Amino acid sequence: MALPTSIALHVVTPDQSFSHDVDEVSLPGAEGDFGVLPGHTPFFTALRTGQMWYRKGAEKHYLVVSVGFVEVLPAKVTVIAQVAERAEDLDEARAEAGMRRAEEMMGPSAHEMDFERARLALLRTLQQLQAESRRGV
Repeated sequence: MALPTSIALHVVTPDQSFSHDVDEVSLPGAEGDFGVLPGHTPFFTALRTGQMWYRKGAEKHYLVVSVGFVEVLPAKVTVIAQVAERAEDLDEARAEAGMRRAEEMMGPSAHEMDFERARLALLRTLQQLQAESRRGV
C-alpha cells in the first residue's frame, strides 16, 4: 500500500469549520507539541491551548487553538477545538485587553473567581500575542 502524499486537515469549532489539503501539520498536544506528515501512525490525543500550524508547499499558516481533541490518521487530521483562530484574524489590541482582564481576575481581590478559567484565558491571550508577533515571519 502506497503512502499518502498529503493530509486532509479538518478543523472544527462551535463557530466554524474548514478543510485544507496540506503537506504537514504541527499541533500542541496535551503531552507536548507533535508534528504529522502523510502516512503518520493513527492516534487520538487531547489538545492543549497553544499554537498550531500547517504547511502547504513553502507556505505556513498559524492558528491559536484551545481546549479540544485531535484525531490523526495516515491521510487525515481532525482538530475539534473550542477555539481555533487564524493568526491573520487576531486583533492585538483585543488580545492585550483580554490579558489585562485575566490579570485583574487573578489579582489579590479575586478570592471567589474561577482561577482555571482565568488561567486558560491568560494562556489563550498569550498564544494570540505570540501568533500576532509571528504574522510577519
